[in-house]
Amino acid sequence: MTLLDWVVLVGTIAFIITWGMWKSRGAKNTEDYLRGTRELKWPTIGLAVMATQASAITFLSVPGQAYEDGMRFVQFYFGLPFAMILISAVFVPIYYRLNVITAYQYLESRFDLKTRLLGAFLFLVQRGLAAGITIYAPAIILSTILGWPLEPTVVAMGALVILYTVTGGSSAVSQTQKQQMVVMMGGMVVAALVILWRLPKHVSFGDAVDVAGAFGRMNVVSFDFNVQDRYNFWSGLTGGFFLALSYFGTDQSQVGRYLTARSITESRLGLLFNGVLKLPMQLLILFVGILVFVFYQFSTPPLLFNDTLGERMRASTQAAEYSALEAKWEQVQSSKRAEVERYLAAGDAGDAATQAGVREALRASSGEASAVRKEAKALVSRALPGAETKDSDYIFISFVKRWLPSGLFGLLIAVILSAAMSSIASELNALGATTTVDFYRRVFRPEASDRHVLIASKLFTVFWGLVAVGFASFASLLDNLIQAVNILGSIFYGTVLGIFLVAFFLKHVRGHAVFTAAVISQATVIGLFMLSDIGYLWFNVIGCALVVALSLALQVVMPREPRAAPVTGA
Repeated sequence: MTLLDWVVLVGTIAFIITWGMWKSRGAKNTEDYLRGTRELKWPTIGLAVMATQASAITFLSVPGQAYEDGMRFVQFYFGLPFAMILISAVFVPIYYRLNVITAYQYLESRFDLKTRLLGAFLFLVQRGLAAGITIYAPAIILSTILGWPLEPTVVAMGALVILYTVTGGSSAVSQTQKQQMVVMMGGMVVAALVILWRLPKHVSFGDAVDVAGAFGRMNVVSFDFNVQDRYNFWSGLTGGFFLALSYFGTDQSQVGRYLTARSITESRLGLLFNGVLKLPMQLLILFVGILVFVFYQFSTPPLLFNDTLGERMRASTQAAEYSALEAKWEQVQSSKRAEVERYLAAGDAGDAATQAGVREALRASSGEASAVRKEAKALVSRALPGAETKDSDYIFISFVKRWLPSGLFGLLIAVILSAAMSSIASELNALGATTTVDFYRRVFRPEASDRHVLIASKLFTVFWGLVAVGFASFASLLDNLIQAVNILGSIFYGTVLGIFLVAFFLKHVRGHAVFTAAVISQATVIGLFMLSDIGYLWFNVIGCALVVALSLALQVVMPREPRAAPVTGA
Protein backbone atom coordinates (compact mmCIF):
# COMPACT_ATOMS: atom_id res chain seq x y z
CA MET A 1 0.00 0.00 0.00
CA THR A 2 1.55 3.26 -1.18
CA LEU A 3 0.56 6.70 0.07
CA LEU A 4 -1.64 7.13 -3.01
CA ASP A 5 -3.41 3.82 -2.27
CA TRP A 6 -4.08 4.93 1.31
CA VAL A 7 -5.44 8.30 0.16
CA VAL A 8 -7.85 6.61 -2.27
CA LEU A 9 -8.94 3.99 0.28
CA VAL A 10 -9.40 6.27 3.31
CA GLY A 11 -10.96 9.01 1.20
CA THR A 12 -13.55 6.63 -0.24
CA ILE A 13 -14.52 5.14 3.11
CA ALA A 14 -14.72 8.58 4.73
CA PHE A 15 -16.95 9.76 1.89
CA ILE A 16 -19.30 6.79 2.37
CA ILE A 17 -19.73 7.47 6.09
CA THR A 18 -20.18 11.22 5.55
CA TRP A 19 -22.64 10.64 2.75
CA GLY A 20 -24.69 8.24 4.86
CA MET A 21 -24.84 10.67 7.79
CA TRP A 22 -25.80 13.57 5.52
CA LYS A 23 -28.54 11.58 3.78
CA SER A 24 -29.99 10.47 7.12
CA ARG A 25 -31.12 14.05 7.79
CA GLY A 26 -34.42 13.32 6.04
CA ALA A 27 -35.44 10.58 8.49
CA LYS A 28 -37.89 12.54 10.64
CA ASN A 29 -39.78 9.54 12.00
CA THR A 30 -39.68 5.75 12.25
CA GLU A 31 -41.31 5.14 8.89
CA ASP A 32 -38.87 7.41 7.05
CA TYR A 33 -35.94 5.79 8.85
CA LEU A 34 -36.99 2.19 8.14
CA ARG A 35 -38.59 2.56 4.70
CA GLY A 36 -37.43 5.88 3.35
CA THR A 37 -39.47 8.76 2.05
CA ARG A 38 -40.44 6.99 -1.20
CA GLU A 39 -38.81 9.46 -3.54
CA LEU A 40 -36.39 7.24 -5.47
CA LYS A 41 -36.48 6.60 -9.23
CA TRP A 42 -35.96 3.26 -10.95
CA PRO A 43 -32.22 3.60 -11.81
CA THR A 44 -31.45 4.17 -8.13
CA ILE A 45 -33.73 1.27 -7.15
CA GLY A 46 -32.14 -1.07 -9.69
CA LEU A 47 -28.59 -0.22 -8.63
CA ALA A 48 -29.50 -0.46 -4.94
CA VAL A 49 -31.02 -3.92 -5.47
CA MET A 50 -27.89 -5.04 -7.31
CA ALA A 51 -25.57 -3.51 -4.71
CA THR A 52 -27.42 -5.20 -1.84
CA GLN A 53 -26.72 -8.60 -3.39
CA ALA A 54 -23.26 -7.73 -4.73
CA SER A 55 -21.42 -7.55 -1.43
CA ALA A 56 -17.67 -7.84 -0.88
CA ILE A 57 -18.24 -11.60 -0.97
CA THR A 58 -19.12 -11.25 -4.66
CA PHE A 59 -15.86 -9.50 -5.48
CA LEU A 60 -13.73 -11.78 -3.31
CA SER A 61 -15.28 -15.23 -3.66
CA VAL A 62 -16.66 -15.23 -7.21
CA PRO A 63 -13.25 -14.72 -8.92
CA GLY A 64 -11.82 -17.41 -6.64
CA GLN A 65 -14.75 -19.68 -7.52
CA ALA A 66 -14.02 -19.18 -11.24
CA TYR A 67 -10.27 -19.71 -10.71
CA GLU A 68 -10.86 -23.14 -9.15
CA ASP A 69 -14.09 -24.29 -10.81
CA GLY A 70 -14.55 -22.31 -14.01
CA MET A 71 -17.54 -20.32 -15.25
CA ARG A 72 -20.30 -22.78 -14.35
CA PHE A 73 -21.34 -20.79 -11.28
CA VAL A 74 -23.08 -18.34 -13.64
CA GLN A 75 -25.82 -20.94 -14.14
CA PHE A 76 -26.92 -20.11 -10.60
CA TYR A 77 -28.46 -16.89 -12.03
CA PHE A 78 -30.35 -18.39 -15.01
CA GLY A 79 -33.71 -18.26 -13.20
CA LEU A 80 -33.29 -14.70 -11.91
CA PRO A 81 -34.83 -12.74 -14.86
CA PHE A 82 -38.00 -14.86 -14.69
CA ALA A 83 -38.22 -14.28 -10.93
CA MET A 84 -37.99 -10.51 -11.48
CA ILE A 85 -40.95 -10.64 -13.87
CA LEU A 86 -43.13 -12.60 -11.43
CA ILE A 87 -42.21 -10.36 -8.47
CA SER A 88 -42.96 -7.23 -10.50
CA ALA A 89 -46.34 -8.61 -11.57
CA VAL A 90 -47.55 -10.12 -8.28
CA PHE A 91 -45.53 -9.14 -5.21
CA VAL A 92 -44.93 -5.42 -5.74
CA PRO A 93 -48.59 -4.34 -6.22
CA ILE A 94 -49.69 -6.16 -3.05
CA TYR A 95 -46.92 -4.60 -0.93
CA TYR A 96 -47.83 -1.14 -2.20
CA ARG A 97 -51.57 -1.64 -1.75
CA LEU A 98 -51.11 -2.64 1.90
CA ASN A 99 -48.56 0.15 2.50
CA VAL A 100 -46.27 -2.24 4.41
CA ILE A 101 -42.82 -1.52 5.83
CA THR A 102 -41.81 -5.20 5.89
CA ALA A 103 -42.94 -8.06 3.65
CA TYR A 104 -44.07 -10.10 6.65
CA GLN A 105 -46.85 -7.66 7.57
CA TYR A 106 -48.70 -9.02 4.55
CA LEU A 107 -48.68 -12.52 6.07
CA GLU A 108 -50.75 -11.37 9.04
CA SER A 109 -53.18 -9.63 6.73
CA ARG A 110 -53.54 -12.83 4.72
CA PHE A 111 -53.19 -15.47 7.45
CA ASP A 112 -52.59 -14.63 11.11
CA LEU A 113 -50.03 -13.25 13.54
CA LYS A 114 -48.18 -16.52 14.16
CA THR A 115 -47.54 -17.00 10.42
CA ARG A 116 -46.25 -13.43 10.16
CA LEU A 117 -43.89 -14.02 13.09
CA LEU A 118 -42.69 -17.34 11.64
CA GLY A 119 -41.82 -15.72 8.30
CA ALA A 120 -40.07 -12.85 10.06
CA PHE A 121 -38.21 -15.25 12.37
CA LEU A 122 -36.89 -17.36 9.48
CA PHE A 123 -35.68 -14.18 7.80
CA LEU A 124 -33.93 -12.98 10.97
CA VAL A 125 -32.11 -16.29 11.43
CA GLN A 126 -30.97 -16.60 7.81
CA ARG A 127 -30.05 -12.97 7.20
CA GLY A 128 -28.53 -12.49 10.66
CA LEU A 129 -26.08 -15.34 9.99
CA ALA A 130 -25.43 -14.26 6.40
CA ALA A 131 -24.58 -10.75 7.62
CA GLY A 132 -21.75 -12.28 9.63
CA ILE A 133 -20.27 -13.79 6.48
CA THR A 134 -20.70 -10.44 4.73
CA ILE A 135 -18.65 -8.74 7.46
CA TYR A 136 -16.00 -11.47 7.43
CA ALA A 137 -15.26 -11.02 3.72
CA PRO A 138 -13.89 -7.45 3.83
CA ALA A 139 -12.08 -8.26 7.09
CA ILE A 140 -10.04 -10.75 5.05
CA ILE A 141 -8.89 -7.87 2.87
CA LEU A 142 -7.70 -5.65 5.69
CA SER A 143 -6.01 -8.49 7.57
CA THR A 144 -4.21 -9.65 4.41
CA ILE A 145 -3.05 -6.17 3.38
CA LEU A 146 -2.18 -4.78 6.78
CA GLY A 147 -1.04 -7.96 8.47
CA TRP A 148 -3.56 -7.48 11.28
CA PRO A 149 -4.96 -10.50 13.17
CA LEU A 150 -8.23 -11.51 11.53
CA GLU A 151 -10.47 -11.53 14.63
CA PRO A 152 -9.76 -7.92 15.75
CA THR A 153 -10.16 -6.85 12.12
CA VAL A 154 -13.63 -8.44 12.03
CA VAL A 155 -14.60 -6.50 15.17
CA ALA A 156 -13.25 -3.19 13.80
CA MET A 157 -14.98 -3.67 10.43
CA GLY A 158 -18.25 -4.56 12.14
CA ALA A 159 -18.09 -1.51 14.40
CA LEU A 160 -17.52 0.79 11.41
CA VAL A 161 -20.49 -0.62 9.50
CA ILE A 162 -22.77 -0.48 12.56
CA LEU A 163 -21.91 3.21 12.96
CA TYR A 164 -22.63 3.90 9.29
CA THR A 165 -25.91 1.96 9.31
CA VAL A 166 -27.34 3.37 12.54
CA THR A 167 -26.67 6.97 11.55
CA GLY A 168 -28.26 6.51 8.10
CA GLY A 169 -31.75 5.37 7.19
CA SER A 170 -33.19 3.30 4.38
CA SER A 171 -33.04 6.12 1.81
CA ALA A 172 -29.45 6.87 2.77
CA VAL A 173 -28.51 3.24 2.16
CA SER A 174 -30.16 3.22 -1.27
CA GLN A 175 -28.68 6.55 -2.34
CA THR A 176 -25.19 5.48 -1.32
CA GLN A 177 -25.51 2.17 -3.13
CA LYS A 178 -26.26 3.90 -6.42
CA GLN A 179 -22.84 5.50 -6.60
CA GLN A 180 -21.07 2.51 -5.10
CA MET A 181 -22.46 0.15 -7.73
CA VAL A 182 -21.13 2.30 -10.57
CA VAL A 183 -17.70 2.43 -8.92
CA MET A 184 -17.74 -1.32 -8.23
CA MET A 185 -18.38 -2.30 -11.83
CA GLY A 186 -15.87 0.27 -13.07
CA GLY A 187 -13.28 -1.23 -10.74
CA MET A 188 -13.84 -4.75 -12.07
CA VAL A 189 -13.54 -3.55 -15.68
CA VAL A 190 -10.26 -1.86 -14.74
CA ALA A 191 -9.07 -5.08 -13.08
CA ALA A 192 -9.85 -7.10 -16.23
CA LEU A 193 -7.98 -4.61 -18.43
CA VAL A 194 -4.94 -4.63 -16.12
CA ILE A 195 -4.80 -8.43 -16.17
CA LEU A 196 -4.92 -8.46 -19.98
CA TRP A 197 -2.18 -5.83 -20.02
CA ARG A 198 -0.05 -7.98 -17.68
CA LEU A 199 -0.27 -11.05 -19.93
CA PRO A 200 2.79 -11.77 -22.16
CA LYS A 201 2.73 -9.68 -25.34
CA HIS A 202 2.29 -12.72 -27.59
CA VAL A 203 -0.87 -13.79 -25.71
CA SER A 204 -3.99 -12.18 -27.14
CA PHE A 205 -7.46 -12.02 -25.62
CA GLY A 206 -8.50 -14.94 -27.82
CA ASP A 207 -5.46 -16.92 -26.68
CA ALA A 208 -6.40 -16.27 -23.05
CA VAL A 209 -9.91 -17.64 -23.65
CA ASP A 210 -8.44 -20.62 -25.52
CA VAL A 211 -6.06 -21.45 -22.66
CA ALA A 212 -8.88 -21.20 -20.12
CA GLY A 213 -10.94 -23.58 -22.26
CA ALA A 214 -8.04 -26.04 -22.50
CA PHE A 215 -8.05 -26.28 -18.71
CA GLY A 216 -11.84 -26.76 -18.64
CA ARG A 217 -12.53 -23.34 -17.15
CA MET A 218 -14.93 -22.06 -19.85
CA ASN A 219 -17.66 -24.44 -18.72
CA VAL A 220 -20.48 -21.91 -18.85
CA VAL A 221 -23.42 -24.28 -19.38
CA SER A 222 -23.96 -27.93 -18.48
CA PHE A 223 -27.18 -29.69 -19.49
CA ASP A 224 -26.37 -32.82 -17.46
CA PHE A 225 -29.16 -33.44 -14.98
CA ASN A 226 -27.72 -34.36 -11.59
CA VAL A 227 -29.35 -33.38 -8.30
CA GLN A 228 -25.99 -33.71 -6.53
CA ASP A 229 -24.37 -31.20 -8.89
CA ARG A 230 -24.62 -27.68 -7.48
CA TYR A 231 -24.38 -25.86 -10.79
CA ASN A 232 -26.02 -26.95 -14.01
CA PHE A 233 -28.65 -25.55 -16.35
CA TRP A 234 -31.53 -27.31 -14.59
CA SER A 235 -30.57 -26.42 -11.03
CA GLY A 236 -29.96 -22.82 -12.09
CA LEU A 237 -33.23 -22.47 -13.97
CA THR A 238 -35.38 -24.12 -11.28
CA GLY A 239 -33.52 -23.84 -7.97
CA GLY A 240 -32.05 -20.48 -9.00
CA PHE A 241 -35.53 -19.24 -9.94
CA PHE A 242 -36.98 -20.23 -6.58
CA LEU A 243 -34.02 -18.79 -4.67
CA ALA A 244 -34.23 -15.48 -6.58
CA LEU A 245 -38.00 -15.40 -6.11
CA SER A 246 -37.54 -15.94 -2.37
CA TYR A 247 -34.66 -13.52 -1.99
CA PHE A 248 -36.00 -10.61 -4.01
CA GLY A 249 -39.66 -11.23 -3.22
CA THR A 250 -39.63 -12.05 0.51
CA ASP A 251 -36.24 -11.06 1.97
CA GLN A 252 -36.63 -7.71 3.72
CA SER A 253 -33.10 -6.61 2.77
CA GLN A 254 -34.34 -6.54 -0.86
CA VAL A 255 -38.01 -5.72 -0.34
CA GLY A 256 -36.92 -2.71 1.71
CA ARG A 257 -34.89 -1.45 -1.24
CA TYR A 258 -37.63 -1.36 -3.85
CA LEU A 259 -40.31 -0.16 -1.43
CA THR A 260 -38.38 3.14 -1.26
CA ALA A 261 -39.43 3.86 -4.87
CA ARG A 262 -41.91 6.65 -5.47
CA SER A 263 -44.35 4.41 -7.37
CA ILE A 264 -45.14 0.84 -8.35
CA THR A 265 -43.85 1.53 -11.84
CA GLU A 266 -40.48 2.72 -10.54
CA SER A 267 -40.16 -0.40 -8.35
CA ARG A 268 -40.99 -2.67 -11.26
CA LEU A 269 -38.55 -0.97 -13.62
CA GLY A 270 -35.81 -1.17 -10.99
CA LEU A 271 -36.36 -4.91 -10.53
CA LEU A 272 -36.46 -5.58 -14.28
CA PHE A 273 -33.30 -3.49 -14.67
CA ASN A 274 -31.65 -5.80 -12.14
CA GLY A 275 -32.95 -8.87 -13.99
CA VAL A 276 -31.40 -7.70 -17.26
CA LEU A 277 -27.99 -6.61 -15.90
CA LYS A 278 -27.32 -9.16 -13.15
CA LEU A 279 -26.27 -12.00 -15.44
CA PRO A 280 -23.77 -9.91 -17.46
CA MET A 281 -22.38 -8.51 -14.20
CA GLN A 282 -21.75 -11.98 -12.80
CA LEU A 283 -20.21 -13.09 -16.10
CA LEU A 284 -17.79 -10.17 -15.89
CA ILE A 285 -16.77 -10.93 -12.31
CA LEU A 286 -16.34 -14.64 -13.07
CA PHE A 287 -14.33 -13.81 -16.16
CA VAL A 288 -11.97 -11.68 -14.08
CA GLY A 289 -11.27 -14.84 -12.07
CA ILE A 290 -10.67 -16.74 -15.33
CA LEU A 291 -8.20 -14.05 -16.45
CA VAL A 292 -6.36 -14.37 -13.13
CA PHE A 293 -6.16 -18.12 -13.74
CA VAL A 294 -4.76 -17.59 -17.24
CA PHE A 295 -2.28 -15.00 -15.96
CA TYR A 296 -0.92 -17.54 -13.48
CA GLN A 297 -0.24 -19.99 -16.32
CA PHE A 298 2.54 -17.63 -17.40
CA SER A 299 3.63 -16.46 -13.94
CA THR A 300 4.00 -18.74 -10.93
CA PRO A 301 1.13 -18.29 -8.44
CA PRO A 302 1.69 -18.53 -4.68
CA LEU A 303 1.65 -22.03 -3.25
CA LEU A 304 -0.75 -20.67 -0.63
CA PHE A 305 -2.83 -17.61 -1.52
CA ASN A 306 -3.13 -16.61 2.13
CA ASP A 307 0.19 -14.74 2.43
CA THR A 308 0.07 -14.65 6.21
CA LEU A 309 -0.14 -18.44 6.36
CA GLY A 310 2.84 -18.79 4.03
CA GLU A 311 4.91 -16.47 6.21
CA ARG A 312 4.00 -18.45 9.32
CA MET A 313 5.05 -21.68 7.62
CA ARG A 314 8.45 -20.24 6.68
CA ALA A 315 8.99 -19.38 10.35
CA SER A 316 7.72 -22.73 11.65
CA THR A 317 9.55 -25.93 12.59
CA GLN A 318 8.40 -27.37 9.22
CA ALA A 319 10.06 -24.57 7.24
CA ALA A 320 12.48 -26.89 5.42
CA GLU A 321 9.73 -29.24 4.30
CA TYR A 322 7.60 -26.29 3.21
CA SER A 323 10.54 -24.85 1.25
CA ALA A 324 10.94 -28.18 -0.54
CA LEU A 325 7.26 -28.09 -1.49
CA GLU A 326 7.68 -24.54 -2.84
CA ALA A 327 10.56 -25.76 -5.02
CA LYS A 328 8.42 -28.66 -6.26
CA TRP A 329 5.60 -26.19 -6.92
CA GLU A 330 7.89 -24.00 -9.02
CA GLN A 331 8.99 -27.04 -11.02
CA VAL A 332 5.41 -28.13 -11.71
CA GLN A 333 4.44 -24.59 -12.73
CA SER A 334 7.47 -24.32 -15.03
CA SER A 335 6.53 -27.58 -16.78
CA LYS A 336 2.94 -26.40 -17.12
CA ARG A 337 4.10 -23.09 -18.63
CA ALA A 338 6.06 -24.97 -21.27
CA GLU A 339 2.98 -27.04 -22.14
CA VAL A 340 0.83 -23.90 -22.39
CA GLU A 341 3.34 -22.32 -24.78
CA ARG A 342 3.35 -25.53 -26.85
CA TYR A 343 -0.45 -25.48 -26.91
CA LEU A 344 -0.53 -21.88 -28.20
CA ALA A 345 2.17 -22.59 -30.79
CA ALA A 346 0.16 -25.55 -32.10
CA GLY A 347 -2.88 -23.31 -32.31
CA ASP A 348 -0.98 -20.67 -34.27
CA ALA A 349 0.18 -23.39 -36.65
CA GLY A 350 -3.36 -24.73 -37.05
CA ASP A 351 -2.30 -28.13 -35.70
CA ALA A 352 -5.50 -29.31 -34.03
CA ALA A 353 -4.20 -32.84 -33.42
CA THR A 354 -1.20 -31.59 -31.44
CA GLN A 355 -3.42 -29.19 -29.52
CA ALA A 356 -5.70 -32.05 -28.52
CA GLY A 357 -2.74 -34.05 -27.21
CA VAL A 358 -1.30 -31.07 -25.33
CA ARG A 359 -4.71 -30.38 -23.83
CA GLU A 360 -4.59 -33.75 -22.08
CA ALA A 361 -1.08 -32.97 -20.82
CA LEU A 362 -2.29 -29.61 -19.51
CA ARG A 363 -5.05 -31.19 -17.49
CA ALA A 364 -2.62 -33.78 -16.13
CA SER A 365 -0.20 -31.05 -15.06
CA SER A 366 -3.07 -29.17 -13.47
CA GLY A 367 -3.79 -32.30 -11.43
CA GLU A 368 -0.14 -32.42 -10.34
CA ALA A 369 -0.34 -28.79 -9.21
CA SER A 370 -3.48 -29.53 -7.22
CA ALA A 371 -1.70 -32.46 -5.56
CA VAL A 372 1.19 -30.22 -4.48
CA ARG A 373 -1.24 -27.67 -3.00
CA LYS A 374 -2.99 -30.46 -1.17
CA GLU A 375 0.36 -31.58 0.28
CA ALA A 376 1.09 -28.02 1.38
CA LYS A 377 -2.26 -27.68 3.11
CA ALA A 378 -1.75 -31.00 4.88
CA LEU A 379 1.66 -29.79 6.06
CA VAL A 380 0.10 -26.56 7.35
CA SER A 381 -2.45 -28.57 9.32
CA ARG A 382 0.36 -30.55 10.96
CA ALA A 383 2.66 -27.59 11.61
CA LEU A 384 0.01 -25.06 12.63
CA PRO A 385 -2.89 -26.91 14.29
CA GLY A 386 -6.13 -24.99 13.93
CA ALA A 387 -4.87 -22.83 11.04
CA GLU A 388 -7.40 -22.32 8.24
CA THR A 389 -6.09 -23.83 4.97
CA LYS A 390 -9.04 -23.01 2.70
CA ASP A 391 -7.80 -20.08 0.63
CA SER A 392 -10.07 -19.73 -2.42
CA ASP A 393 -11.37 -16.42 -1.05
CA TYR A 394 -7.80 -15.07 -0.99
CA ILE A 395 -7.05 -15.76 -4.67
CA PHE A 396 -8.27 -12.48 -6.14
CA ILE A 397 -7.07 -10.23 -3.33
CA SER A 398 -3.66 -11.93 -3.46
CA PHE A 399 -3.42 -11.10 -7.17
CA VAL A 400 -4.55 -7.52 -6.58
CA LYS A 401 -1.93 -7.09 -3.88
CA ARG A 402 0.92 -8.35 -6.08
CA TRP A 403 0.13 -7.05 -9.53
CA LEU A 404 -2.08 -3.94 -9.56
CA PRO A 405 -0.23 -0.63 -9.87
CA SER A 406 -0.28 2.04 -7.17
CA GLY A 407 -3.54 3.96 -7.04
CA LEU A 408 -5.51 1.25 -8.83
CA PHE A 409 -4.69 -1.10 -5.97
CA GLY A 410 -6.19 1.37 -3.50
CA LEU A 411 -9.18 1.92 -5.80
CA LEU A 412 -10.00 -1.78 -6.02
CA ILE A 413 -9.68 -2.25 -2.27
CA ALA A 414 -11.98 0.75 -1.81
CA VAL A 415 -14.43 -0.79 -4.30
CA ILE A 416 -14.55 -4.07 -2.37
CA LEU A 417 -14.92 -2.33 0.98
CA SER A 418 -17.60 -0.07 -0.49
CA ALA A 419 -19.49 -3.15 -1.64
CA ALA A 420 -19.17 -4.63 1.83
CA MET A 421 -20.44 -1.55 3.59
CA SER A 422 -23.40 -1.04 1.27
CA SER A 423 -24.51 -4.66 1.49
CA ILE A 424 -24.04 -4.96 5.26
CA ALA A 425 -25.81 -1.64 5.82
CA SER A 426 -28.80 -2.89 3.85
CA GLU A 427 -28.84 -6.18 5.78
CA LEU A 428 -28.60 -4.57 9.20
CA ASN A 429 -31.24 -1.99 8.26
CA ALA A 430 -33.58 -4.82 7.21
CA LEU A 431 -32.86 -6.84 10.37
CA GLY A 432 -33.52 -3.81 12.55
CA ALA A 433 -36.72 -2.98 10.65
CA THR A 434 -38.10 -6.52 10.88
CA THR A 435 -37.32 -6.85 14.58
CA THR A 436 -38.90 -3.46 15.29
CA VAL A 437 -42.01 -3.69 13.10
CA ASP A 438 -42.88 -7.39 13.24
CA PHE A 439 -41.93 -8.16 16.84
CA TYR A 440 -41.31 -5.13 19.07
CA ARG A 441 -44.04 -2.73 17.90
CA ARG A 442 -46.53 -5.44 16.92
CA VAL A 443 -46.21 -7.79 19.92
CA PHE A 444 -44.34 -6.17 22.81
CA ARG A 445 -44.91 -2.38 22.67
CA PRO A 446 -47.82 -1.57 20.36
CA GLU A 447 -48.58 1.59 22.35
CA ALA A 448 -45.03 3.01 22.19
CA SER A 449 -44.49 6.52 20.81
CA ASP A 450 -42.86 7.06 17.45
CA ARG A 451 -39.69 8.47 19.03
CA HIS A 452 -39.45 5.46 21.34
CA VAL A 453 -39.78 3.08 18.38
CA LEU A 454 -37.20 5.03 16.35
CA ILE A 455 -34.66 4.71 19.16
CA ALA A 456 -35.54 1.02 19.58
CA SER A 457 -35.01 0.38 15.86
CA LYS A 458 -31.51 1.83 16.07
CA LEU A 459 -30.73 -0.28 19.13
CA PHE A 460 -31.98 -3.40 17.33
CA THR A 461 -29.74 -2.52 14.40
CA VAL A 462 -26.77 -2.37 16.79
CA PHE A 463 -27.83 -5.71 18.30
CA TRP A 464 -27.89 -7.45 14.92
CA GLY A 465 -24.55 -5.89 14.05
CA LEU A 466 -23.08 -7.50 17.17
CA VAL A 467 -24.67 -10.84 16.27
CA ALA A 468 -23.18 -10.60 12.78
CA VAL A 469 -19.72 -9.83 14.20
CA GLY A 470 -20.05 -12.84 16.50
CA PHE A 471 -20.99 -15.18 13.64
CA ALA A 472 -18.20 -13.76 11.47
CA SER A 473 -15.69 -15.55 13.70
CA PHE A 474 -17.24 -18.82 12.48
CA ALA A 475 -16.98 -17.89 8.78
CA SER A 476 -13.35 -19.00 8.47
CA LEU A 477 -14.54 -22.61 8.71
CA LEU A 478 -16.50 -22.29 5.45
CA ASP A 479 -15.12 -23.50 2.11
CA ASN A 480 -16.21 -20.57 -0.04
CA LEU A 481 -18.05 -17.50 1.22
CA ILE A 482 -20.30 -16.98 -1.81
CA GLN A 483 -21.42 -20.60 -1.60
CA ALA A 484 -21.93 -20.34 2.16
CA VAL A 485 -24.30 -17.38 1.76
CA ASN A 486 -26.26 -19.16 -0.97
CA ILE A 487 -26.45 -22.39 1.04
CA LEU A 488 -27.83 -20.46 4.02
CA GLY A 489 -30.40 -18.84 1.77
CA SER A 490 -31.39 -22.14 0.17
CA ILE A 491 -32.03 -23.77 3.55
CA PHE A 492 -34.55 -21.12 4.64
CA TYR A 493 -35.80 -19.33 1.52
CA GLY A 494 -37.81 -22.22 0.07
CA THR A 495 -40.03 -22.40 3.14
CA VAL A 496 -40.60 -18.63 3.25
CA LEU A 497 -41.36 -18.52 -0.47
CA GLY A 498 -43.84 -21.38 -0.07
CA ILE A 499 -45.72 -19.37 2.58
CA PHE A 500 -45.94 -16.36 0.26
CA LEU A 501 -46.98 -18.40 -2.78
CA VAL A 502 -49.78 -20.01 -0.76
CA ALA A 503 -50.79 -16.52 0.38
CA PHE A 504 -50.87 -15.16 -3.16
CA PHE A 505 -52.40 -18.04 -5.12
CA LEU A 506 -54.23 -20.45 -2.77
CA LYS A 507 -56.89 -18.19 -1.32
CA HIS A 508 -58.81 -20.94 0.49
CA VAL A 509 -55.80 -22.01 2.62
CA ARG A 510 -55.76 -20.46 6.12
CA GLY A 511 -53.19 -19.73 8.78
CA HIS A 512 -53.18 -22.96 10.82
CA ALA A 513 -52.57 -25.09 7.72
CA VAL A 514 -49.78 -23.00 6.21
CA PHE A 515 -48.06 -22.48 9.58
CA THR A 516 -47.99 -26.23 10.31
CA ALA A 517 -46.86 -26.97 6.76
CA ALA A 518 -44.04 -24.41 7.02
CA VAL A 519 -42.73 -25.84 10.30
CA ILE A 520 -42.72 -29.40 8.91
CA SER A 521 -41.10 -28.26 5.63
CA GLN A 522 -38.36 -26.30 7.35
CA ALA A 523 -37.49 -29.25 9.59
CA THR A 524 -37.41 -31.53 6.52
CA VAL A 525 -35.07 -29.24 4.57
CA ILE A 526 -32.67 -28.94 7.51
CA GLY A 527 -32.69 -32.73 7.83
CA LEU A 528 -31.96 -33.18 4.11
CA PHE A 529 -29.13 -30.66 4.29
CA MET A 530 -27.50 -32.52 7.17
CA LEU A 531 -28.08 -36.08 5.95
CA SER A 532 -28.14 -36.03 2.12
CA ASP A 533 -25.87 -35.08 -0.80
CA ILE A 534 -28.53 -33.12 -2.69
CA GLY A 535 -27.19 -29.96 -4.36
CA TYR A 536 -28.20 -27.00 -2.22
CA LEU A 537 -30.12 -25.15 -4.96
CA TRP A 538 -32.70 -27.94 -4.94
CA PHE A 539 -33.59 -27.15 -1.31
CA ASN A 540 -35.38 -24.03 -2.57
CA VAL A 541 -37.62 -26.17 -4.76
CA ILE A 542 -38.13 -28.87 -2.11
CA GLY A 543 -38.95 -26.43 0.71
CA CYS A 544 -41.36 -24.41 -1.40
CA ALA A 545 -43.10 -27.46 -2.90
CA LEU A 546 -43.50 -29.06 0.53
CA VAL A 547 -45.14 -25.95 2.00
CA VAL A 548 -47.60 -25.72 -0.89
CA ALA A 549 -48.46 -29.44 -0.93
CA LEU A 550 -48.75 -29.80 2.84
CA SER A 551 -50.83 -26.61 3.13
CA LEU A 552 -53.35 -28.00 0.64
CA ALA A 553 -53.47 -31.36 2.42
CA LEU A 554 -53.73 -29.91 5.92
CA GLN A 555 -56.42 -27.43 4.96
CA VAL A 556 -58.68 -30.35 4.09
CA VAL A 557 -58.45 -31.88 7.58
CA MET A 558 -58.26 -28.70 9.65
CA PRO A 559 -61.36 -26.74 10.74
CA ARG A 560 -62.29 -23.63 8.81
CA GLU A 561 -60.88 -20.33 10.11
CA PRO A 562 -62.22 -16.81 9.61
CA ARG A 563 -60.32 -14.57 7.23
CA ALA A 564 -57.59 -12.44 8.82
CA ALA A 565 -58.27 -8.74 9.30
CA PRO A 566 -56.25 -6.45 7.00
CA VAL A 567 -53.00 -5.16 8.45
CA THR A 568 -51.49 -2.06 6.87
CA GLY A 569 -48.76 0.42 7.65
CA ALA A 570 -46.59 -0.37 10.67
